[in-house]
Amino acid sequence: MIKDYLEIGKITSTHGIKGEMRVQPWCDSPEYMKKFKTLYLDKKGEKPLKVSSRPNGNMVIMKAQGIDTVEEAARYRDKILYMKRSDARLPEGTWFIQELIDCTVIDADDESRVYGVISDVSQTGANDVWHIKQGDKEYLIPAIPSVVISTDVVEGIIKIRPLKGIFDDEN
Repeated sequence: MIKDYLEIGKITSTHGIKGEMRVQPWCDSPEYMKKFKTLYLDKKGEKPLKVSSRPNGNMVIMKAQGIDTVEEAARYRDKILYMKRSDARLPEGTWFIQELIDCTVIDADDESRVYGVISDVSQTGANDVWHIKQGDKEYLIPAIPSVVISTDVVEGIIKIRPLKGIFDDEN
């Protein structure tokens, strides 16, 4: 589902004495966060922060306008940061993991067959693995072209052709 604001990271601690903060990025890389000049403290975009960021290992050092002391920065510890979805540029046919969460998964050949909703995504290196929740059961499917036939995050519908044996009634 397309959301206006997406989680991009979490402020974990302060850095130095001039109001900088350490951020754990929840995006592809710390480098990605450098692209954003405004981040938000809420998922409605009502609390903007003008920021500059730089990678520091697997973390990001962020400076927000108007936060100039370690004491001021400490008040933001454990806060979640959001990015405005329209500020991000993605190649055609790609989406953010958060946009997959809660999408309904149906059979590509029999659209009346609903497998469940995506509850999580694991990044394994070779390919992502989607967690499909159906009642109290969870199924794992590889996010590969032969399985995932179409993805429409705007409508919240994903069509798959599952591998044999993933769902209980498969032969």
